[in-house]
Amino acid sequence: MTTSHALAAAPTSGRNPVASLLRQREVPVASALVVLVIVTTIANPLFVSAQGVKDLMLNATITVIMAVGLGTVIITNNIDLSVGSILGLVAFATGTVFAAAPDIPIVFVFLIGLAIGAVLGAVNGFLVTVARVPSLVITLGMLYIYRGLNNAWAGGQQYFAGDRPAAFGRLSVDTVLGVPIITIIAVVVVVLVAVFLARTRPGRDLYAIGSDEEAARLFGIAVSRRVVTAFVLNGTLTGLAGVLYASRFNSVGATTGTGLELDIVAAAVVGGIAIFGGSGSVVGAAIGAVLLTTITSSLTALGVDKFWQQAIVGVLILTAILVERIASIRKARRLRTSEATNA
Repeated sequence: MTTSHALAAAPTSGRNPVASLLRQREVPVASALVVLVIVTTIANPLFVSAQGVKDLMLNATITVIMAVGLGTVIITNNIDLSVGSILGLVAFATGTVFAAAPDIPIVFVFLIGLAIGAVLGAVNGFLVTVARVPSLVITLGMLYIYRGLNNAWAGGQQYFAGDRPAAFGRLSVDTVLGVPIITIIAVVVVVLVAVFLARTRPGRDLYAIGSDEEAARLFGIAVSRRVVTAFVLNGTLTGLAGVLYASRFNSVGATTGTGLELDIVAAAVVGGIAIFGGSGSVVGAAIGAVLLTTITSSLTALGVDKFWQQAIVGVLILTAILVERIASIRKARRLRTSEATNA
């Protein structure tokens, strides 16, 4: 168990499990999501129709997968602003592969997308760890480099829904027990990454690095290798999202994914992952992604102007950061009080 986990676990021992549950970061986000759905349904009952619910799940799927990936990076007190550009590259690569080899097995296309994403994520990770430059600066530069590569590759060319096999397009149409296939993929991703972070040594090390990198080094954690692992995982999941994007939407081209990185950062932060690392969960990031996409759908259903939709998301981000800051200050005070009492 890492130091950060030990500190987090100590204050809750012996307390009411219900009270402990209510203190979880995910609870306020999930509660806000439920309230939002109820209020919107009262105003517009069609919001929770069978097709409405399916649309909500489909709209959230790509954001959920990317928020989970980026969440692992933010936990280490880093960030990756190039995820929108990576998604665009992978999505266009998917269209290119199908155009060049229409009969290629779909699983191979997924593997290609995952590989491209992993390589681009690894490049980001190595640059951050080797150059010792803040990830904000490195990945902002890579955002433009990857976007430039996609622009040079795609030019004015686009691939449309008719250019892909019907079976590939059905991934975002067909359902299992009413749940879209690509949404099931997203749920599996959330579960696997959550288990990785909570139940494996490398996953727990990411929290320790985000809490205090120097202490993690002294504790014997291979910080650089773990940070690169987080970036590779993020790139891989973004690659998966890129392939699914090509299945979900009607066209992919040079501008695919532009500006998406800000939505993904917002989803992770609103979902309870501390912007300065060390705490939060990918489950919360996934719920945050669902909340943000639901807000957009809800306000659209209520006829609210798009400007106000963006303003509300901005308020949520600021609120999440302020809540995290207040919680950190309170925790530090409790620890100081406890140390003074024990002394």
